[in-house]
Amino acid sequence: MSLQQLLSILRARRAVAGLILLATLALALAWVLVRPASYTARAPVLVDVRLDPVAGNPYQGGLAPSFMTTQIDIIRSERVAQAVAQKLPRDQAPMKALWEEASKRPDGQAWLADAISQRLDVKPARESNIINISWTGRTPAEAARVANAFAQAYLDTSLEIKTDPARKYAVWFDEQVKLAREKLEQTQARLSDFQQKAGLFSADVQGDFETERLKELSSQVMASQVRGTGAAAGADGSPLVNNLRAEVARLEAKVQESSATLGPAHPTMQQLQAQVGSLRSRLASESQRVGVTAGASREAGRGRVASLERALADQKTRVLSLNRQRGELNVLQRDVDTAQKAFETVSASAAQSHLQSMTNQTNVMRLAPAVEPLFKNGPSGVLVLLVAAVAGAIFAIVGALMLELVNRRVRSEQDLSVITQLPVLASVPGGRRTAAPMRLPFVPRLRLANRSVPA
Repeated sequence: MSLQQLLSILRARRAVAGLILLATLALALAWVLVRPASYTARAPVLVDVRLDPVAGNPYQGGLAPSFMTTQIDIIRSERVAQAVAQKLPRDQAPMKALWEEASKRPDGQAWLADAISQRLDVKPARESNIINISWTGRTPAEAARVANAFAQAYLDTSLEIKTDPARKYAVWFDEQVKLAREKLEQTQARLSDFQQKAGLFSADVQGDFETERLKELSSQVMASQVRGTGAAAGADGSPLVNNLRAEVARLEAKVQESSATLGPAHPTMQQLQAQVGSLRSRLASESQRVGVTAGASREAGRGRVASLERALADQKTRVLSLNRQRGELNVLQRDVDTAQKAFETVSASAAQSHLQSMTNQTNVMRLAPAVEPLFKNGPSGVLVLLVAAVAGAIFAIVGALMLELVNRRVRSEQDLSVITQLPVLASVPGGRRTAAPMRLPFVPRLRLANRSVPA
């Protein structure tokens, strides 16, 4: 279809096309006039990922990919919506109508939370930790009021999520602190009782003293045994006796040497014999005296060794008993140290839990309150009418073409040539008033091809 044919059809069907265009504009204008006004207010909040000064560890927002998704789900949760319903005044829109409807339902609280959340929109900002909380209402004041209520309810809920577990842990840690204190007191009491019964107050010092005493007694026993061995030697160990024996042996050797040249009656031989006899008498007397003295010393040494050995055995028994007591004392001391460490750990955890339960800050903060929007949602009336004009023109053209297809008319030489599949040889221009367009019946193409068209 050429442009000329299209224009001829639109010119012939201008009434219908104009009616379609006007109807479209009328519907668009009616929609602009009767559509309900809606306004969207936005309250941005920031999720901080810096170090938590109370807990002492960094928030996990910057580490866990699902953290922001979790925060969005919390904002959309029924708990936050119910908190918003409690914060908003019941005598103002939109809560007045919603409370009236909720009172008629058995699950009024759940229905109310769902109704408030239907016009809620929560979106995170791109590549940042900011979450935009938007709510759509019928008036700017209503939209801003509910958006601020959602932001505040989210802050309160985040704080409750942080402090509620801390409160429960604080109660549990208080019980554990009490048990740890009782256990520490019991272990300290057992240690004190054992020290009083055993007489040990400084096991290391006393044990070292008793061990040194044992070593000293061992040294004394060994020294006494050595002296007893010397006393058992008797005369053999006396220097005087040994000297006398050597002198007697020398004189006897001299007598043997002189007897070879001198006779027994010789004065020299007699003098030597007298000296040998005198030395032997002195040797016998000295040996007897040394033997008596050595016997007495030997008996005294044996008594001292026996006494020292008994003292050594008693000291060994005391040291063994002391070592056993020191072992028991060390076990009790370790129990006290373990109980002390457990008490300190639980006490520190309890103090930390109490501190967290009393905090009034969270890692979420409001950047700015929601302000009343200045413009309505959706396109303006002028834009709607322009779009409706374009759409109406398209609908008018389509409608005119559809009517033309239903009731086909010959409006030009080109239409006649297309229908008959024959060339137009000539045409007679019409006058000012032309007859109505000729409506051609349906004729098969083969029959039209066999006819001649007059000029």
